[in-house]
Amino acid sequence: MPGPYTDGHAGTYIIEGRTGPWELVIGLEVHAQVTSRAKLFSGSATDFGSEPNSQVSFVDAAMPGMLPVLNGECVRQAVRTGLALGAQINRWSRFDRKNYFYADLPQGYQISQYQHPIVGEGEIEIELEDGTRHTVGIERIHLEQDAGKSIHDLSPVFSYVDLNRSGVALMEIVSKPDMRSPAEAAAYVASLRAILRAIGSCDGNMQEGSMRADVNVSVRRPGTKFGTRCEIKNVNSIRFIQQAIAYEARRQVAILEEGGTIRQETRLFDPDKGETRSLRSKEDAHDYRYFPEPDLLPLELTEDFIAQCKASLPELPGAKRARFEAELGLSPYLSGVLTADADSSRWFETLLAETADRQGKPQRDVAEKAANWMTGELFGALNRLDLAIAESPVTPAQGAELLALVADGTLSGPLAKQVFEIMLETREDPGVIAEERGLKQVSDTGALERTIGDVMAANPDKVADYRGGKDKLFGFFVGQVMKASGGKANPAVVNALLKKALG
Repeated sequence: MPGPYTDGHAGTYIIEGRTGPWELVIGLEVHAQVTSRAKLFSGSATDFGSEPNSQVSFVDAAMPGMLPVLNGECVRQAVRTGLALGAQINRWSRFDRKNYFYADLPQGYQISQYQHPIVGEGEIEIELEDGTRHTVGIERIHLEQDAGKSIHDLSPVFSYVDLNRSGVALMEIVSKPDMRSPAEAAAYVASLRAILRAIGSCDGNMQEGSMRADVNVSVRRPGTKFGTRCEIKNVNSIRFIQQAIAYEARRQVAILEEGGTIRQETRLFDPDKGETRSLRSKEDAHDYRYFPEPDLLPLELTEDFIAQCKASLPELPGAKRARFEAELGLSPYLSGVLTADADSSRWFETLLAETADRQGKPQRDVAEKAANWMTGELFGALNRLDLAIAESPVTPAQGAELLALVADGTLSGPLAKQVFEIMLETREDPGVIAEERGLKQVSDTGALERTIGDVMAANPDKVADYRGGKDKLFGFFVGQVMKASGGKANPAVVNALLKKALG
């Protein structure tokens, strides 16, 4: 295989092959399950994890004489998604039959959209870790029904078919071939998922298969025309997308440098081996024998309907991030982390409002400390416990109370960490924990003066050395007082009293 990627300009990665450099060209087809209680053309439920074949209507099973009926909520969500991506909403669109055979596709065809999709061109701005920004074009978004699922590992001699997913509504979001590195592809999927989750058109759960990507990869000499692409089907994590692109690019370069040619084909990614393998030759559009779906009328959207969809959109992640930077003074990094997920941004805004209210300060004055605590202490704990922010044992109100106890001197930083760990375990309020377990910071000058006196009496030689000019011993005395107080002494008060006692 050729050597590793070398970082090029503006996110472009170059593969240094034996015969010279090669450039990646990447396009993604993201399949996002539409948030709706029913399927695209039937009233069957769409709940994840139900018993096999328990959510299947006669329409989903393609029983004779059954006709599809379009789910209007799926149309609304597709239009909202297009608007969120700044895309062209097509007032007239049409469904088509895409003919192919899968054991888990009962009709023998898929109802999709081909020449006339519901959403046209749009774009997403992505940002890489180094701050580089890049715009990725959206070619189209079309609605289609999902197939069922074939299960091959329950029997050594039989394959089983679960039709619960058959007919579930998907938005296929097709990018332009504008990405040039695995990092750009990862940033694109992360940004797209954040938008879908923010507007509620897809839950973005890649582990459950409600968002997955077909990855198109080709290589070329820098600046030349596009090479032959291979499509890697159904990749269901951002990390796997990056790994699949890296492997596939090197595989293609190795073939080309040996004088071979790339066959247009569909491949699968094996995450255990970190490699792609051939599945079948890639079909072209004519192989699917598209023709207009005879059982559905063309879809015509009114201006009022589109206006209602637009009015229903919340603040989008990009706008929220810009607001956090401009109005709250947060860094681009903190703003990016807090707006990468809709649940996280909502949790933070509740925490911020509660914190400002408890401390009687403007939100801008407490935003940085609240953001640092959330992205550091809270996120770290949730990662350790393998919990999502929506499952946090600590509420935003409790987080705000903890920050207020630190701000007013009731808790020191170390004590706050102890209280927080207990909160995670017991779900109790921090004030109750600090009171009942004796974890409050000691600011009583009389008690601290007695402790300082005891420390000085136990270390007369060091007192003499300090008074003789060894100023660095001051830290020793602070440490001894903190140790004697069990870490509960207020450091600011200790410093002031020590300077007076030792002076």
